[in-house]
Amino acid sequence: MTGRDPNENHRSATALELLYDLVFVAAFGIASDQLAHMVADGHVWEGIGGFGFAMFAICWAWINFSWFASAFDTNDWLYRLLTMVQMVGVIVLALGLPPMFHSLLELGSGGHLENQVMVAGYVIMRVALVTQWLLAISQAPRHRRAAVTHVSFILLAQVGWVALAVTHQPLPIVLALFPVLILLELSGPLLAEGKANGTPWHASHLAERYGLLTIIALGEGIIGTVAAVSALVETIGWSVEAAIVMIAGVGLTFGLWWNYFITPSAPILARHRSRSVPWCYGHLVTFGAIAAIGAGLHVAAYVIEGASSIGVVGAVVAVAVPVLIFELCLFALYTYMVQEFDGFHIVLITATVTLVIAAVVLAWSGASLGLCLIIITLSPAVVVVGYETIGHKHTSRALGRALAATSAIPGSH
Repeated sequence: MTGRDPNENHRSATALELLYDLVFVAAFGIASDQLAHMVADGHVWEGIGGFGFAMFAICWAWINFSWFASAFDTNDWLYRLLTMVQMVGVIVLALGLPPMFHSLLELGSGGHLENQVMVAGYVIMRVALVTQWLLAISQAPRHRRAAVTHVSFILLAQVGWVALAVTHQPLPIVLALFPVLILLELSGPLLAEGKANGTPWHASHLAERYGLLTIIALGEGIIGTVAAVSALVETIGWSVEAAIVMIAGVGLTFGLWWNYFITPSAPILARHRSRSVPWCYGHLVTFGAIAAIGAGLHVAAYVIEGASSIGVVGAVVAVAVPVLIFELCLFALYTYMVQEFDGFHIVLITATVTLVIAAVVLAWSGASLGLCLIIITLSPAVVVVGYETIGHKHTSRALGRALAATSAIPGSH
């Protein structure tokens, strides 16, 4: 475990990494289902709070492993076993999501946060991950400083999460400690990878890994679409409305996929490795927004079934808001990665915001759910059309300038 070549040719995701990603399908699904249930029942803010916590825990677990694997994957029997132990931890984490969500409803009346199972899952994961880091510390002296930094912050943060889980602190203390512990989690990679002699992660490999997790998150959109269409068919049978909802949900998923892969992440990360950590952290919001879109489509299914009190307007807002967050996050990531602002994006952002607002206004005025979802679907479609007609030329020129610019950390890694 001396560190892999960050310029290795034809580096791609391994079969073990693809197996590892499978457990996150379940985690994303449970988090989205819980958010949909709580929003449909009118517990919007509790649902959003629980979902934010859940998605940070899920995505951060994936990020911790994926960055280590990109730098130190040996694919021997010990590495495989330790990775599989982490998969067990993710499953335990996923099983702890429903109790955590349910406990949020009782926090205001003297209850406490039920995150013990989630933390137990993290303990399992981090025992295995820290073991892998210790192997890297002993076998990769060139990268020891970065590895020690990672391990130190992982252990410090984990002690904090365990203490919070077992002491049953009241709500004000929980709300005060959460940002501190999350900041502690985020500080480790920032300090470890922000200087020369960080870990030898592979740019194209990481870009592919993030793209694969994006596709997994997009699967929640398909699941939500199936739930909404099934509810319509069971309620009124196959109809034009059912067909419109299906086209809207599937079209939205396709459009989001197309939008995500517009940003040329891999070549920029290879040229400017110092941009990796903000790019990584921006994906925490991106992944959360994608999963929330699937939850919003599931809320639409509850509304169709008559199992929700929030109505068509609430269902449309539940889809529209995460779509808007996703689009704005992508524009921000693109701008940061190429280090310049494209004026054409003002047109695309304006069109995106206008369509999302129009969908909500139409819902408020009594338009059908299917029509409103079609309007939302047009928002990523506008970006696709803009990119394929004009934007790709801008992207090509911006990429050329970004690759020609001097790296922020000459000689790093």
